[in-house]
Amino acid sequence: MSGLLGKKIGMTQIFKDDGEVVPITLIESGPCSVLQIKTQESDGYNAIQIGFEDVKDSKLTSPLRGRFKKIKVTPKRFIKEIPVSEPKEYQLGQNIDVGQFCPGEFVDVIGTSKGRGFQGGIKRWHWSGGPKSHGSMSHRRPGSIGASAYPSRVFKGHHLPGQMGNQKVTVQSLEVINIDKENNLLLVKGSVPGHNNSYLIIRKSRKKKPKVVEEKAEAQKKDQGQKK
Repeated sequence: MSGLLGKKIGMTQIFKDDGEVVPITLIESGPCSVLQIKTQESDGYNAIQIGFEDVKDSKLTSPLRGRFKKIKVTPKRFIKEIPVSEPKEYQLGQNIDVGQFCPGEFVDVIGTSKGRGFQGGIKRWHWSGGPKSHGSMSHRRPGSIGASAYPSRVFKGHHLPGQMGNQKVTVQSLEVINIDKENNLLLVKGSVPGHNNSYLIIRKSRKKKPKVVEEKAEAQKKDQGQKK
């Protein structure tokens, strides 16, 4: 598993050669600096800690400034860990760019959804609502939320008004439409969580493999069948 940190620029659309309209999200991905390398022997798991987007020294605490100075990397604002299979392939201070992704590949994007504050059940859980006329006094308010005889309580997790949004969200298997190495841009099909300029974690999809890999696997199976 490998990945990258980035920032959501916004949404737009592009046209394919056949005229099909594709909604895309522009993500500023990298370059990210490797700040720490964790291995199975020393930490119990394999991962790398990477940082994205430069920040002024005055914004950091003294220990953090010393840490960045020690590994000779400009201070970073957004720092996260990314699981990797071979941590020995990375070095402290190494830069990772958007070149690790390619068009046709699929990625998972992790971010924080937009906060909507306290919302009622109709907006938060898409309730149908009560009658709109004939003397009704419960248009948008909650109705019965449990029987009185049994279980004589409200089940945990019942859909009710409350805080909406501002949660960690993962959108899986988004197709990479194109990459722009010069401007560190990643174009993915569809929407990603968060508002513009919010930080994201982009990692290679865990569930869906790119079409190129699937075609190679099918070709290998056919070759093996013919040899038999």
